[in-house]
Amino acid sequence: MDVSLCPAKCSFWRIFLLGSVWLDYVGSVLACPANCVCSKTEINCRRPDDGNLFPLLEGQDSGNSNGNASVNITDISRNITSIHIENWRSLHTLNAVDMELYTGLQKLTIKNSGLRSIQPRAFAKNPHLRYINLSSNRLTTLSWQLFQTLSLRELRLEQNFFNCSCDIRWMQLWQEQGEARLNSQSLYCINADGSQLPLFRMNISQCDLPEISVSHVNLTVREGDNAVITCNGSGSPLPDVDWIVTGLQSINTHQTNLNWTNVHAINLTLVNVTSEDNGFTLTCIAENVVGMSNASVALTVYYPPRVVSLEEPELRLEHCIEFVVRGNPPPTLHWLHNGQPLRESKIIHVEYYQEGELAEGCLLFNKPTHYNNGNYTLIAKNPLGTANQTIRGHFLKEPFPESTDIVVFESDVSPTPPITVTHKPEEDTFGVSIAVGLAAFACVLLVVLFIMINKYGRRSKFGMKGPVAVISGEEDSASPLHHINHGITTPSSLDAGPDTVVIGMTRIPVIENPQYFRQGHNCHKPDTCFREIMLNPISLPGHSKPLNHGIYVEDVNVYFSKGRHGF
Repeated sequence: MDVSLCPAKCSFWRIFLLGSVWLDYVGSVLACPANCVCSKTEINCRRPDDGNLFPLLEGQDSGNSNGNASVNITDISRNITSIHIENWRSLHTLNAVDMELYTGLQKLTIKNSGLRSIQPRAFAKNPHLRYINLSSNRLTTLSWQLFQTLSLRELRLEQNFFNCSCDIRWMQLWQEQGEARLNSQSLYCINADGSQLPLFRMNISQCDLPEISVSHVNLTVREGDNAVITCNGSGSPLPDVDWIVTGLQSINTHQTNLNWTNVHAINLTLVNVTSEDNGFTLTCIAENVVGMSNASVALTVYYPPRVVSLEEPELRLEHCIEFVVRGNPPPTLHWLHNGQPLRESKIIHVEYYQEGELAEGCLLFNKPTHYNNGNYTLIAKNPLGTANQTIRGHFLKEPFPESTDIVVFESDVSPTPPITVTHKPEEDTFGVSIAVGLAAFACVLLVVLFIMINKYGRRSKFGMKGPVAVISGEEDSASPLHHINHGITTPSSLDAGPDTVVIGMTRIPVIENPQYFRQGHNCHKPDTCFREIMLNPISLPGHSKPLNHGIYVEDVNVYFSKGRHGF
């Protein structure tokens, strides 16, 4: 035996087994109509049949005691996307009940059959239908309203026995406009004399689309007001006129008035208009056998602002106080912090977007501190009113909270009355500021006085305005000669004349140097500059120690380095 044939045989038997199991399961749940072939998504009935009922899947007992056969039929019918019926001569009518289970149907073909009529709203439960083929049947008329809710890509209508009448005028218009690919088909109608006429040549008088007009294109009202809108439909045949108000919240009433022969008018009354209807589109339709016309009215409702929501701070990328505000006209927004106007900064700013009457956003905080704690009030204002709402915002605890609490210490040991300790609030910061300012001012004043004393006191110290300057008696003298007598003053020093210095028992004439205290000496001028010459120590009469100070020599005058007197 060739082993290489085993894989192929095994695969065949595996597929056969799986197919058998699937067919057994499907057969246990449903039965395909006679002369039809069914799959998971299609029903094909191409064999001739004399039945006058539309083919439907029939449920069978699946062996479950809980009775789920009907549920299975509904689910399986929903999965059918294509139905093809051909050569069913006894199928005369298509009913709405025949189609309602096939909610997922996309393609429907009924051709070469005896179909004569289709009930209104037969395709109301088949919103996904894109292709319908009704060719080679016995249809004499057909209404456009059957396809009103569908988005048809192709509608096949050839080889039917349509009567040339106003009832099929809509086909002629669709063919002219290329709707549902009718322009690519050869359509005919039968005249009253039995002759066949191409559809595009049919001429029916007083058979046109209705015309429609409304009293308002845009209706603006305030909340709580009443309003009346009129819609007029005219044409031949006279159209039916109605307002489409599905979803309208305001109380409304319809009142029909037939004012003229070819005009059908209807009034729509809105009572106690609510803000919920702002932006609602009111639609008036006029229909006849030829087709439909419509007109729309935009409803605008003005109302005061409302704070829909104001949430507590929530940490996201930043802390956010989220808010939602409604109002028409759109309100302007303001914020208060603890009753004071809130100014935007790098720390606090507002971000929101406006979409029509709705404003939604956040009051954002970038790293807030305890100074940002408090009550935040959102104020929304428009010409019709003002709305506000307050929320408590807490971000951080105070690091050093001011406490005025009274602490009571009680002791159970002795009958001593309780001691009450009251924490006093801190001193007034204003008084502290004044004290600090006065202290600073006093310090500055002392510094200024010290500088002036130091500057002008030196000059008066060295000035020799008296008749005699006894060098040995001057304490802290600037002259080096004050070291000579070691603080001993002789009587003869009192007899010294003006411009003399008494050293010991000797009177020495001195000359005051006028350039000593001048600023900015110019060393390029010999009469204004001192030159220092280092000499050997000098011994003076009555002084036990030699003088080691350097002296300056200018011409014939000799000056001590730390004095201003020459001899």
